[in-house]
Amino acid sequence: MLTREQLQATMQGLFPEVLGVRLTEVSKDRVAAEMVPRDDLCTLPGRIHGGALMAFADTLGAYGTAINLPEGAATTTIESKTNFFGTPKFRTPIQGVSTPLHRGRSTMVWQTKIESEGKLIALVTQTQIVLPSKTAES
Repeated sequence: MLTREQLQATMQGLFPEVLGVRLTEVSKDRVAAEMVPRDDLCTLPGRIHGGALMAFADTLGAYGTAINLPEGAATTTIESKTNFFGTPKFRTPIQGVSTPLHRGRSTMVWQTKIESEGKLIALVTQTQIVLPSKTAES
């Protein structure tokens, strides 16, 4: 399994880096990270865009799936459901913790809690498809 630092490096030049996702914990059973709401991630002054929160959660669930995949397999999100419960204070870090609800051969389901200052901001449940390696299919 890749280390937290190695996984963080895979974000370079990609959307999770643009969001400012910083992994804080990575294991096969839990992926945690933080992100700071910035002006360019807001829909209204001081209000983080819901899509930024969803993308943050999607990143954590995708990494959780990726580190649980069989050798050579890939993944992509096929479904995501978000419930919003609050808005974090502007420029106050948010924390996300993603844990598996299901790890199957063809799909995995991860749930991500997003909190800020101990308050629940959003709950995201996503389904990831497991795409077998091309060599496994031949």
